[in-house]
This record gives sequence, C-alpha cells and structure tokens, in this order.
Amino acid sequence: MNQSTRHLFTIVVLFLSFQSLSAKDKPVTVKSPDSKLAVSITVGDKINYTISANGKNLLTDCHLGIAIGGPEMKKPALKKTKTTSGKEELHPYVSLKYNTVKSEYNGVELSLGNGYAVEFRVFNDGVAYRLITSEKGDMEVYNEDFTIGFPEDYLLHLQQPGGFKTSCEEPYSHVESSQWKASDRMSSLPVLIDTKDKYKILISESDLSDYPAMFLKSNEGNTVKAVFPKAPLEFGPDGDRSLKITKEADYIAKTKGSRTLPWRYFVITDDKGLMENTMTLKLAAKSRIDDPSWIKPGQVSWEWWNGAAPYGPDVNFVSGQNQDTYKYYIDFASKYGISYIILDEGWAKSTTDPFTASSQVDVKELVEYGKQKNVGIILWLTWLSVENHMDVFKAYKDWGVKGVKIDFMDRSDQWMVDYYERVVKEAAKHQLIVDFHGSFKPAGLEYKYPNLISYEGVRGMEQMGGCTPDNSIYFPFIRNAVGPMDYTPGAMISMQPNVYRSERPNSASIGTRAYQMALFVVFESGVQMLADNPTMYYKNPDCTEFITSVPVTWDETQALEAEVGQLAVVAKRKGEKWFVGGITNGAQDAREVTLNFDFLDKNKTYTMTYFEDGINAGRQAMDYRKKTKQVKNGDKITIKMVRNGGWVARLE
Repeated sequence: MNQSTRHLFTIVVLFLSFQSLSAKDKPVTVKSPDSKLAVSITVGDKINYTISANGKNLLTDCHLGIAIGGPEMKKPALKKTKTTSGKEELHPYVSLKYNTVKSEYNGVELSLGNGYAVEFRVFNDGVAYRLITSEKGDMEVYNEDFTIGFPEDYLLHLQQPGGFKTSCEEPYSHVESSQWKASDRMSSLPVLIDTKDKYKILISESDLSDYPAMFLKSNEGNTVKAVFPKAPLEFGPDGDRSLKITKEADYIAKTKGSRTLPWRYFVITDDKGLMENTMTLKLAAKSRIDDPSWIKPGQVSWEWWNGAAPYGPDVNFVSGQNQDTYKYYIDFASKYGISYIILDEGWAKSTTDPFTASSQVDVKELVEYGKQKNVGIILWLTWLSVENHMDVFKAYKDWGVKGVKIDFMDRSDQWMVDYYERVVKEAAKHQLIVDFHGSFKPAGLEYKYPNLISYEGVRGMEQMGGCTPDNSIYFPFIRNAVGPMDYTPGAMISMQPNVYRSERPNSASIGTRAYQMALFVVFESGVQMLADNPTMYYKNPDCTEFITSVPVTWDETQALEAEVGQLAVVAKRKGEKWFVGGITNGAQDAREVTLNFDFLDKNKTYTMTYFEDGINAGRQAMDYRKKTKQVKNGDKITIKMVRNGGWVARLE
C-alpha cells in the first residue's frame, strides 16, 4: 500500500434509517458509542439542544441556526431525520499525537425546511455539529446562531482580544461565567470551560473553509453566543506588511449556496483527555495532497529570537543577518541533525519584495550549502508580500527553498480564511511547507493540506517577559489541544520571574532549564524551533544533545498527570523510544508527582536519561541535574518540579 493510499485509508460503516417527524414530536436523542455522552435535540421556533454526560446536563438552553439573504434567522421545519453511526481509522501524515487515530461516533442529520439541514455527531469524548445548506447559486450569510447556556456557574478560560484584528497572542483570562458581561471583550477560540465537576469542555471548530472564524461573547443570563467578523469589501494601505479594511459587507460570508459549514465542536473529557484529544482531525476534510512524501516535519534553528549573534573563538566574522552567520547556523543544524534553518525578517532587501535578498545574503548559495549538509532553508515573508507575488512559490521551488514562514495576517474574516487556503494550496503545487505566524488557531486546514506544518496564534516565547509558565501551562489543554503550535522554545538562559531581565541578543526565558527542555516533549508543532543562539547550545552540549533527539511527530501519546492551569506530564512514543515531559506553574515552591511506567513494554528494561530541576532551581533557574536510571514496566518514581519548573526524560 503506498503512502497516499495509507493516508487516505478509512473504514466507514454507516447505518441509515429514515423517518418523518413533525415539530411537535419528542426530542431526538443521540448517545455516544459508550452511552456516556448524549445530545437531545428539539425543533420548534429554533433548533434547541442539550448536552449531558452520565445523565447530568452540562450545556443547556443551547440553540443554533442561520440567517441567509438577510438578518432574520431561517425558521426550521423538521422534515425527516437520518441516523448514522460511523467507524473511521485515520492516519495523519503529520502525526502530532498518534500515527493511527480511531474515530467512532453516533449521529443524526435533521433535514429542515427552507433548504438547510443540521448534522450532529456524538463521540465518546465530545459532541459536534454542522449546518448544511442547499441554496441555489451563491448565498450571503448574515449571521450564524451558536448559543449555549450553563446550568450553573462555570469557570471560563478565555483569550480576549480588543477586536477582530488579533494575532491571538493575548494572555488567558479566567472568568466565572456569571461574571462575563455582554459589555466585556469577546474571546477567540478555543475556549475551555471548567464545569467544576470532573468534566472540562473545550470549544473550537474544524473544516473551516471559505467562511469566517467564530468568536464567542457573553450573552448575559449565563449564556454565550457566537460573533463573526464581517466580510471585507475594500482595503486601504496600512504600512509595509498589511492592509486595513475600509469597507465591510453587512454579511459575514458570501459563499456557495450548497455546502457544509464548519463543524462546531465540544470536547467533553477530563484534564488528561484534553491533552490526548484529536477532535480537529476527526472532523477535518481529507487530504488534498495525493502524495505527501515530500513533506518533512522537523526541528528548526531560528535566528530572530537570539538576534543572529553567535560569538566565541570559532566566530571570526561579523555576526548578523549575513552569509557567514547563516552558514554558521547551517553548520550547527547539520551537527545536531536539525532539519532546517529559518531566515527571518531581514534576509530580504525589503519586506515588499520577496525575490531580492539584501546585499549581505545570497539565498541560492545558502540553499546549496545547506543541501550539502542536509539542512533546508525556510524564508520569512509578510502575508501582503505573498498576496502581491503569488508566483513566489514557483521561484522558491526553483531556488531549492523548502518552505515559507508567513506573518502578520492578524485577521480571520472570510477573505483571510480564504487566503490561508489559497496560500497552502499554491505552496503544495511547488512542494513547499508553510508555517503561519500572526495567525488564528488551527481549524482543520492542516489536515486538508498537510504542508501547512504549524501555526503561531499563541503567546509564545518571542513575548519575552510576557511569556510566563503561569500562562503557558494552559496551552496543552487549550491552544495546543486543537492543533500544532509554533511557540518557539529552546532558551538556554533561564530565570525566575522575579529576577527576569532580557534583551536580544542575550535573550532569556522565564522558567527553569528543565522546564524549557520539557517543552520539546509537551508542546506539539510540525516545525519545532530551537530559538536560542548556536553559541549557547554549544556551551550546553548535554541539553542540546537531548532536545535535538526529541521527535516532532509521534506514534502514541499518553497523558500521565494533568491538572489544568497547574501541571501537565505526558509520555510520547516514537518507534521504540519513549519521551516524558512535565511542566508546572509558579503557584507552589515545589510540586511532587508520582509517575507510573506501566506504559512501557513489559518485556524490556529501559535506560532512562532525564533532566530535573536542581536543588537551587527555585531561585537560580539555570540549576539542573542530568541523571540516568534503569526502569521497566510497573516501576513508579516520584519526580519533583520547583516553581515554574519541569522534568524531561528519554527512555530507550
């Protein structure tokens, strides 16, 4: 079986039954395959639904609908139902958690009057629905109703921008649902709901195409509703890297009248389940790339964060964004088996011309130099430069460039969502990988076009002192739980927040050295950055050898210990090797966690190489210890992480 066949291989079983119902019939109830989750749907003036777990209502007073051709919502009139159940086996080419994902659901499709329908699917770990339209020609969507209610006070974890123009890098807010007011800022997706029981509810979307991204806003009365950016119609200049919207439509989307709209989903699980969920994948469109074998996930040596400033006795040239420095980065990448280097902002003569390098850089020579050392080149660009020069992908393919990092989109209206897809589709034609910065969250396009290898859309380490473990500890449960995340880890200068000072080229991070190393296991990205200076990595060879041994794709993932906002410990397997990473916040001076190694092969003894916080790491975050130990299935060990600390291990 060839790779593309394997990638697309699915086993789907559908059981269909048809029946006619009137609006006055009893609710339609769909249960998950294990019968623990259920959605109950009634059709009256609105399409209403309730989501429950083990008989307890988790979301109530929920309703959905669509306004087409004007601001009024279409009134539903239930014509018939079609119940479905499916089993599907997925093999994502860029496997961030598992090389095989088994998807099983029970579902129902409700055919409604006025040319639309709604499909629900209930999985063992969540509920999803999407609207289906059957209008003739094109349609204008004025609004989509997504309203959910909370039967009691829940804790909401939100990312609240000042408007629809956002790079999704705001720190998380933590708000009681009853205290979130309609006058408060909205939230981008994903949103995490803590029911204060055992259940967490993660809300996001998948199969987002030719349609704006969804945001959530308080609707008062302990309810939440969706809001969407309007479709832009006209643009004006806004500097060298963007455009400003000068005219908007009344509608949110003008699109094909006969189509499926994006999936709206609720992952409903516990803290560990959030880290293991694959809901975006389960609902994403199938890959459009028949043979993805040219797509190579990997680590990247990145020069922007550290100021492109290597130094020391082996640096006998003026460092900066120039040919000698980039060759030095290539040499470093080659030595440690790092797949790529990025030439970030500054490699080109201007930000508006993607074809002309600065007088200090010869891209084609760097490509040839890197090819000799098995290191590929990725080039940074503004989105506006790409939009004005879509032929740049063909040129870069001819140069031998392997990928592009595209920046500053900062929007998620229909036009910009369409831009993302146009870019990755064109890049795929020329076998280029894409990393979006200044972006919204993953929403399935990365599976439709797996050359879309990562997104930023996160408050990452480029925020320097604004990037704290107290905020980053939420990422495995929220942002990274919906898809790849280019956080750019790898700092070798570590500080506790009360003494933090940092400025390029001597860039530093908050959190201990062991914390920083553990991020390579805990955080997921198809291109995982090594953000620091090669000089610093050469000075710390034991740490460098370890982090460059960590894969970026995985065969299996198991959350070992998890508490949203407090700690995350996860084990991941690639082939016969296991890696374990743990991180924690700054709430406690120290935290002890007992790990059970029952995930290991029962017939093998493993050598575990691990890095732990040193005895003084709570004050001097640079302090760490490297140790080795023999372990086997069933062994238990207690690890200790100091405040803003971590723990990381390789077992082989």
